[in-house]
Amino acid sequence: MVLDRLTADANLFWDYSEKWGAAWARSDVILIKPATFMNRSGQPISAIANFFKIAAEEILVVLDDFALPLGRLRLRAQGSAGGHNGLESVVEHFGTEAIPRLRIGIGAAPLQGATDHVLGRFFEEEQSVVDATVRRAADAVKCAIDKGLIAAMNLFNQTPEEK
Repeated sequence: MVLDRLTADANLFWDYSEKWGAAWARSDVILIKPATFMNRSGQPISAIANFFKIAAEEILVVLDDFALPLGRLRLRAQGSAGGHNGLESVVEHFGTEAIPRLRIGIGAAPLQGATDHVLGRFFEEEQSVVDATVRRAADAVKCAIDKGLIAAMNLFNQTPEEK
C-alpha cells in the first residue's frame, strides 16, 4: 500500500518484469514489488539491485510487522530480520544485515493466526489508522530519499502522539 501510494504521488505506473519476478516503477529511485512468495522476496530485489548497481545500504525495504502496534513506524539502518521471513530473504541474498528498512506496525497477530492476520484485510474500524499510517510511511520514505535515513528516523520513529 505504501509503494502504491508512492507511485501514485509521483504519477508513476507499475511495469511487470517476468525476468525479475517483480513489478517495478522508476523515476529518481526504483520501487520494487516482488511477485514471489514473501519468503523469497530477496531474489527479485537483489536481481534488480545487481542490474542497476545498487548497494545494499542504498535500499530501503518497506515491510509489515505484527510485532509493532498498528500504525507504528520504525526505521533502522541495519539489524536482524527479527523473524520476518521476507526481510530474512533480502538479508540472505545480499549477505549483510546492513540494509535499511522501514517496519510498519500492523498490530499483534492471534497466536494461531499469523498468516491470516498478515494476508487478511484490516477491520473497518482500523481503516482510518491504516490510511494515516500509509501516508506517514510514504512521507518517511520520501524523507529518507530527500534528507537521509537519520533525518527520517528522527522524524518518523515516534508516534504522532510522542512528538
